[in-house]
Amino acid sequence: MRRWRRRNPKARVEETVFLDIGAGMGRAVLLAAEMAFKEVVGVELNPTLVRIARRNFAKWRAEGRVKAGKVRIVEGDAVEFRLPSAPTVAFLFNPFGGKVMKRLLTKWQETLRTQPDSLDLIYVNNEQESVLGEVPGFTRIFLGKVARTRADAIADYRIMANQPDGEYASSNFEDCSIWRWKGIEKRFSSR
Repeated sequence: MRRWRRRNPKARVEETVFLDIGAGMGRAVLLAAEMAFKEVVGVELNPTLVRIARRNFAKWRAEGRVKAGKVRIVEGDAVEFRLPSAPTVAFLFNPFGGKVMKRLLTKWQETLRTQPDSLDLIYVNNEQESVLGEVPGFTRIFLGKVARTRADAIADYRIMANQPDGEYASSNFEDCSIWRWKGIEKRFSSR
């Protein structure tokens, strides 16, 4: 979030919606809720993960950790979820493969052509980075490695301790990129 804020978002945090695509158990939603975002929205397709995320958020709220104006966790397909009509920062922790990523970005591109509010993407564990580069209108404003915090390392350890078959790995950093919607230039012919 600090890297994103240093890149001069078009709106203040208090005017911005934080959108977590593929919210899972809600970790990014919880952390974003500690900031003064206008709204925090998590979108998750898996109903079991939605229940866990909502339960985790209820604990977070009970602990008095919520500063965001409104927080909700939506069960549904991210591609079908309509972008908010306010400045938005979308967080993606490698939520899906290239085909779905392309569908999501194409849908957002269509929306942003008629709804010109700002959109920034924070893409962590950015395995589908090349897909973003193929979609006109998005410009990368950061690419690099981001060190994991101690809290992230502890959370990852808990996940790895409970996983079957060792399908999850961890390191001391995550590859990250930040993208900004700049729009598509209109080209006029000179007839």
